[in-house]
Amino acid sequence: MKHSLNHLSLMTKIIYFVLMAAAAVVILIPFIIMFFTSLKAPSEIRSASFQLFPEVFQWSNYKEAMTSSTWSIFFRNSLLITSLAVVSSLTINSLAGFAFARMRFKGRDQLFFLALTGMLIPIQVTMLPNYVVMRYFPLAGGNNILGQGGTGLINTWLGILAPNLAGAFGVFMFRQFFMNFPTALDDAAKVDGLGRLGAFFRIYIPLSKPVFATMIVLKTTSTWNEYTWPLIITTSRDKWTVQLALSVFKTEFNTQWHLLMAATVLITLPVLLLYAFLQQYFIEGITTTGIKA
Repeated sequence: MKHSLNHLSLMTKIIYFVLMAAAAVVILIPFIIMFFTSLKAPSEIRSASFQLFPEVFQWSNYKEAMTSSTWSIFFRNSLLITSLAVVSSLTINSLAGFAFARMRFKGRDQLFFLALTGMLIPIQVTMLPNYVVMRYFPLAGGNNILGQGGTGLINTWLGILAPNLAGAFGVFMFRQFFMNFPTALDDAAKVDGLGRLGAFFRIYIPLSKPVFATMIVLKTTSTWNEYTWPLIITTSRDKWTVQLALSVFKTEFNTQWHLLMAATVLITLPVLLLYAFLQQYFIEGITTTGIKA
């Protein structure tokens, strides 16, 4: 009987592995096609018959793609915006989540419920109001105290960054993670003479690597891949991010697919490398948040 149970467990593991491997292959197919397309000549891409592997690997496509425009500026812009968004989001969301999870104050639950309503509103709904706020921001871009007379935060770093400074989802994640800590931890912090901020920085942050890593991956991915908001808020090429810059390979009558795919591969690499580096913490953070409601 024991042998049959062990055999059944082994068969279950094999089936699970096969299913996960099949799912991984399906997910990777678009990336594989993208990579090999980036190494093809334009004539091969336009060919009526599809072949996965190029006849001759055109590694020069990558150099041509990166020298076709000011890609160093585009990567700098995306790196700057993403870095600032991640730092600000980690700071604001972690402090807010800590307050909602470990501090008692009047109206805490109602305020948290109000913050969660932000998760129910699609980002497409808030884009127009955000644009109006940026356009009529007082004392910015030539605006007066009433927000009139200039361009506000349109086509500025702060205008691109502002909607990504923090979010309700990040507050929710940190709050759920911090609620899993025992109350004895707070008592120990008080015995050691630590205030709320002292306990946060000296006790909670060192024990919260998984949720911080999870937030870094999620925020980096969403900000790095953001297309619509930078398209709306920017008016000059020097403020373009890498996602907007992909349009340089597309004209009214032609698309340079080999260069477009080469640039897309290079744009995807930073996010993939970040995930690979933080994978262990990311998985742990996903499985340990949301345990308590």
